[in-house]
Amino acid sequence: MNKSLAASVSPALYSTKANARIFTLTSTEHNIEVADWKIDSTQLGIIDTYFTIEQKTLHGGKQEGSKVIILTSPNGLTITLSPTRGMSIMNVTGKEMRFGWDSPVKEVVNPAFINLESRNGAGWLEGFNEMMVRCGFEWAGHPGIENGEMRTLHGKAGNTPASEVEIEISEIAPYEIKVRGLIKESTFKKADLQTIAELSYIPDTYSFTIHDHLTNHADYPRDYQIMYHSNFSKPLLEKDAQFIAPIKEISPFNDYAQKGLQDWATYLEPTKNFDEMVFNIVPYSDADGYTLAALHNKDANKGVSIEFNINELPYLTLWKNTDTEKQGYVTGIEPGTNYAYTTSIEREQGRIRQIKPGQTIQFKIRYSALMNREAVDTVKETVTNIQGNQNITSIQTPIAEE
Repeated sequence: MNKSLAASVSPALYSTKANARIFTLTSTEHNIEVADWKIDSTQLGIIDTYFTIEQKTLHGGKQEGSKVIILTSPNGLTITLSPTRGMSIMNVTGKEMRFGWDSPVKEVVNPAFINLESRNGAGWLEGFNEMMVRCGFEWAGHPGIENGEMRTLHGKAGNTPASEVEIEISEIAPYEIKVRGLIKESTFKKADLQTIAELSYIPDTYSFTIHDHLTNHADYPRDYQIMYHSNFSKPLLEKDAQFIAPIKEISPFNDYAQKGLQDWATYLEPTKNFDEMVFNIVPYSDADGYTLAALHNKDANKGVSIEFNINELPYLTLWKNTDTEKQGYVTGIEPGTNYAYTTSIEREQGRIRQIKPGQTIQFKIRYSALMNREAVDTVKETVTNIQGNQNITSIQTPIAEE
């Protein structure tokens, strides 16, 4: 694949940025589907750093036909994402660092093998093992019936193969890499939402950015919801690991979470029969709307931070699932436009947004690996500065009941 081929891709996925190479891996518009593909920095004439980008097609079981794209920076991070699964990030690793978790689901499940309406609308769980999966965009949250239609768990985006996929590599330092995919949620008489989902990464660094553009291609206003379900386990998650964020308001999702409200910000070791606890959070931000949430280990010398803007993503969900390791020992930090209640509850409580015909709305999130105590301390200081003397409102009872 070369730049001239990429130039024929629809303008939504084509960049005219100078000094960049663009490689098209998938295009439904032009009937392009690359199976296995690989390039490294030396092939691009880059000699002052080294990285590789590879696409693999997986075989066997429920992952038959799934594709993964792997960005490898030996002095930074290795990032694996799947265009088959809505551009979800499967895992991220670095030196003694991992973002992700060990789900009982071991394969990169092809959506062709998932029935989202099974298990009373929770069929989504049969493919759930990502470090970051987009919950949305037509709807998100728990399954339920609204207007006679099933709203399945966490929407369709994470189980929608990308219709267009391209990789852009800057040929000038710092050699930023962008992986873009187009996710279409188009249904006759219903939504026509299309999202350009982009991951950008600079080799040799310990941060990456998600930058999504959601466009309503219909002639009518449409609802939208999005939660960036970001999941972490060992080595960050352990007994007495800590969640931190500047918090305006917190409430338990349900009666079970109410029991854990007193020590909601700390974690247990893997604990048999621990059901999931979920907390609804309204974060504070700086004057420009920027805020962050973070998880660090017990010794506060390793962690992850997630930066976002409350004008785009005003709510934050904390999911604590400290069950046994085989069952899935994991916590989720989930910036979003809403909480995880059913669509009917979110609508009743005013957290469902609308996008106008032709309108484009963007969401930007930055993930950073905190590799040492100094990095963790810097994030703590930022949280403290945003919180300032502002009070935390702790609502003792759930704000809704499903």
